[in-house]
Amino acid sequence: MTAPVAGKSGLFRTELRDFLGFVVRPRFGPRLPGRSTGDGWWEDWFPSLSLGRLLKWACLLWLINLVFLGPLAVTAAGMGGATHRLDIQHIPWLQALLWAPIVEELVFRYSLRRIAMAWWLLPMAVGAMLLGPKWPGILLLTTVVAACWLPYFLGLSYTRRSLAWRHRVLYRRYFPWVFHVASLMFAAVHLYNFNLHQTPLWLMPLLVLPQWLTGLVLGWLRVRRGLGASVMLHAIFNSGPLLVVWMVLRYMPDIAA
Repeated sequence: MTAPVAGKSGLFRTELRDFLGFVVRPRFGPRLPGRSTGDGWWEDWFPSLSLGRLLKWACLLWLINLVFLGPLAVTAAGMGGATHRLDIQHIPWLQALLWAPIVEELVFRYSLRRIAMAWWLLPMAVGAMLLGPKWPGILLLTTVVAACWLPYFLGLSYTRRSLAWRHRVLYRRYFPWVFHVASLMFAAVHLYNFNLHQTPLWLMPLLVLPQWLTGLVLGWLRVRRGLGASVMLHAIFNSGPLLVVWMVLRYMPDIAA
C-alpha cells in the first residue's frame, strides 16, 4: 500500500500544492490522505471525500476561468468568428450533469489507473460518447459500467488483474505523457461545442483553455482519489455555468434576449 501524502489532510492548500507538483511530474503515488484502507475497487468508485472539498475545487476552477481563461477564450472566439453551440433556451441539464461526467471520465481518465482494462473499455466508452445520450449510447454506456462491476460482484479475477511487470514499468515511465495527452484530448473534444467557421488553427487551443485546466484537475483527482471523485467534480463544475444561464433566463430575460 502506498503511503499517504505528508501533511494535514484537512487543508485545501495541501491538496493544491500536491496538484501543482503532480502537473509538473505526474505519478501514481502517493494517494492523498483520507482514503479508506478497505476495498480499493469500491473506493475507486465511491471515494472517501467530502462534498465541501469538491466544492472548493469547483470554486477555484470557476474563479480562474471567470477571471483569466474565460476572457481569453471569449477573445479568441471573437477574433476567429467562432460561436457557441449552446442553445440557452434549451439547457441540456441531464447531459451536462449526468451523461458527460460519466462517459467523459470513462473515456479520458478511467484507464489512467486501470490500464489493463483499456483494450476493451476505451473503444466501448468512445463509442458511447460518439453516439451521445440517446438510447444506443445509453445502452452502450450501461454495458461498459456493468462490464466493470459485474465480474467484481461475481468474484472473477480479471477486474483486479494488472499488467505484466515489464509493461507496468514501461507504462509508469511514459505515464506523464499519457496524463498530459489525455488532458489535451479532453480539451480538444470540447471544440465540438463551437461553430468554428473560419477560426484559424492557432486560435483553437485558446477556445478550450478552461476545459484544459479542468481536465488537469480531474485527472489529478482521478489518480489521487479515484474515478468517483473526478465524476462528482466534473458534474459540479458543469453545473456552475448552466446555473448562471438559468438564473439569467429566469430573472433577467431581457439580457438573455
